[in-house]
Amino acid sequence: MGEFRREELICSGCGVKIQTNNKEGLGYAPPSALKRDVIICQRCFRLKHYNDVQDVPLTDDDFLKILTELGQKEALIVKIVDIFDFDGSWLPGLHRFSGKNPVLLIGNKADLLPKSVKHSKVIQWMKKAAKEYGLKPANVHLMSAKTGEAIMEVANLIDQERQGKDVYIVGCTNTGKSTFINRVLKEFGAEDEMLITTSNIPGTTLDMIDIPLDDGSFLYDTPGIINHHQVAHLLDKNELKMVSPSKEIKPKVFQLNPGQTLFFGGMGRVDFVSGEPQSLIVYISNELIIHRTKTEKADSLYENHLGELLSPPFEKNKEEFPPLVGKDWKVPNGKMDLVFSGLGWVTISGSGSSVRTHAPKGVAVSMRPAIF
Repeated sequence: MGEFRREELICSGCGVKIQTNNKEGLGYAPPSALKRDVIICQRCFRLKHYNDVQDVPLTDDDFLKILTELGQKEALIVKIVDIFDFDGSWLPGLHRFSGKNPVLLIGNKADLLPKSVKHSKVIQWMKKAAKEYGLKPANVHLMSAKTGEAIMEVANLIDQERQGKDVYIVGCTNTGKSTFINRVLKEFGAEDEMLITTSNIPGTTLDMIDIPLDDGSFLYDTPGIINHHQVAHLLDKNELKMVSPSKEIKPKVFQLNPGQTLFFGGMGRVDFVSGEPQSLIVYISNELIIHRTKTEKADSLYENHLGELLSPPFEKNKEEFPPLVGKDWKVPNGKMDLVFSGLGWVTISGSGSSVRTHAPKGVAVSMRPAIF
């Protein structure tokens, strides 16, 4: 697969230019690190070996600027989305960046899907959802970058579709772009030092990382665009571990009457306001505790037990956690999903039921026809 090194020294972990002068600046590496065959910056070194995350002085505009050159090149664009946060991980206005280039749409984290769910059904849903966003992908596929499921199928699909052109992997933060590329590199025998820095903390890849392909073209890992309406940006790494699913989701079913509420840790809640008693099916991380209570007691419960019974956020971070904001929904006939961006969703049957969702200020909640 070749090496990442060019005449200009670039961090093979995150793609930034290496510098040895400013210890606090982006891309700093001690002079001794320059003697290594594969060079990484101090930030990537600490992330890789100590799981220590350092803040990054890059803005959303910096990330967007890097992506604007996509439409000016002839290339294949591979857009990776998190199927458990499809709306939250969608890169808005991708057509503005892609120009006339074909786009492959890849749904990552298929390993989290309940085993009863047919992948063909999810792919059909992805095609429909993409069309509603104004994107007609050249092809759609599911994979798991974490387990390696369908990785080589996707790699072969990319090879077929690119027709000798460069490939750009794009998507929002934490969708698994770099993990996917590392999987492909390992399939082709790359050493551990050659792998890209990955983390479940948003913003790990800072600049484009170019990986040479056999025919002289390049595969580029682009920085993840940060969508601030996802809950991930409100949490520290330990809280994020509880909220981000790590294995197959086990749907939880709750029979609710009007006047009852479900809390998802302290990250959100659903009030069943009116309608026939019915089952709500919750698809969120297995680690997150769901608490049922009477709606009339819900506000005081949140006020008195946030950070304890209702967590995350944990006690130490609850003061900085944004307040929950309510939104009313009239659920139409048929099964619908109430989606909390970056957290998961609740499936409810319609028949004119009224519900109220509560999510941290700035976190998006949406309603869609049920996927399952």
